[in-house]
Amino acid sequence: MASTAAATGTTTAKRKPVFVKVEQLKPGTTGHTLTVKVVDANPVVPAARKARPGVSMGRPSQPSRIAECLIGDETGCILFTARNDQVDLMKPGETVILRNSRIDMFKGTMRLGVDKWGRIEATEPASFTVKEDNNLSLVEYELINVTDQ
Repeated sequence: MASTAAATGTTTAKRKPVFVKVEQLKPGTTGHTLTVKVVDANPVVPAARKARPGVSMGRPSQPSRIAECLIGDETGCILFTARNDQVDLMKPGETVILRNSRIDMFKGTMRLGVDKWGRIEATEPASFTVKEDNNLSLVEYELINVTDQ
C-alpha cells in the first residue's frame, strides 16, 4: 500500500519561484514565472466554423474570448495570448505576475501563454518601463531537423 504525504504527516517544501526576464525566453520552454506590464490588449474575433452539409454541429458552445496582449518588462516584450477569464486581467497599464507560463509557437513566432496549470495574478504597479524595441514575437524561428551522417 502506497503512503501519501498527508498520511505520513510530511509535506513537500514548495520551491520559491524563479522569476525570469522576457529576454531570457526561448522557443519550446515552459514553467516561466514573470512580472510584466500590459502594454496593449486587442480582442481577437474567432473565425466562425462553417457547418458541412449532412454533419451536425452539435450543441452550440460558449464562444471563447481571446485577446492578443503585448506584455513586457525592462528587457523586452512579447505577445501573450489571453483566454476567457484571463482577458479581464490583461488591461493596458496593469502589472501582472504570470506563473507557470509557457512559450507556444504560432506561425514561426513565439507567443507566451498560461494554461490551466498556470496562474495570472494582478500585483502592485511596477516601477520599470517596458522596452518595446526588443519584441521577441517579431523574431521568426524555423525548425531544422538535424540528422547524423
